Amino acid sequence: MDDVQQLLKRHTYTAKFSVAFFYGVLVSIAVNFFWTPGHIYSSGVTGLAQLVNSLTAGLGAFHITTALGLFLINIPMFFLAWKQIGKSFTVFTFICVLFASVMIRVIQPVHLTSDPIICAIFGGAVNGFGTGFALKNGISTGGLDIIGIVLRRKTGRSMGTINIAFNSLIVISAGFVYGWPYALYSALGLFVNAKVIDMTFTRQQRMQVMVITDRPKTVIDSIQNHMRRGITIVHGAEGAYRHDEKTILFTVITRYEMDALETAMEEADPKAFVSISDTVKVLGHFYEPKW
Repeated sequence: MDDVQQLLKRHTYTAKFSVAFFYGVLVSIAVNFFWTPGHIYSSGVTGLAQLVNSLTAGLGAFHITTALGLFLINIPMFFLAWKQIGKSFTVFTFICVLFASVMIRVIQPVHLTSDPIICAIFGGAVNGFGTGFALKNGISTGGLDIIGIVLRRKTGRSMGTINIAFNSLIVISAGFVYGWPYALYSALGLFVNAKVIDMTFTRQQRMQVMVITDRPKTVIDSIQNHMRRGITIVHGAEGAYRHDEKTILFTVITRYEMDALETAMEEADPKAFVSISDTVKVLGHFYEPKW
């Protein structure tokens, strides 16, 4: 049994290592292929590192490149993650940031276009997918992602929304450094980045599930075996067609748990009627898994 657990743990670590490397490649493509040629600033710490790179460009030996700035600015974030989120999470965050810094330095820029609109959209999309994919696999990309995770637990806000809230400084900086049209282009890139994060990282998207079944105990057991969710039971419902007795079950899940719900329903009651709708807000306790 211990050998199996060790094998699974090793497989998990290998998968996360691969995800961190994949993110590093994507963020380097976003920076070197799109943002830098288009004079576009990224969101969060990557954007701050770009700003530091621009401001120190003429200082010779004191010039801090985007790759180096990205790593240095993230150092205090590692301590926050270690204290507030977890040790394993922090270790892989460190690896993820290290890969990003190295890849930005190693992968040479390829001039595809200097059109700021194209650079803003595609840079934001590539980086947003990389960030969302890393978060989906339990790895933070550092910087504002760590702050966003901590605040999301306390406020329930989505990662993309939190990202936008912290990036007004980046947009203003783009205006001062490159001109105000580029501030607007950077704002467009930030918006695309945030939306792609929310599309990819679905754990924070909550959905209300209503199940109408004549096998409530079996369904409840199956759902709770597949996920940690509370369920409200409404007895005494009646079907209008055959007037047979039904039970209504209500629960709230995340979009990330959709596959687990479908599996649970297929096992427990394939003929049950299941209605799923987006939930705008949840008040009260809603279980958030630890990373």
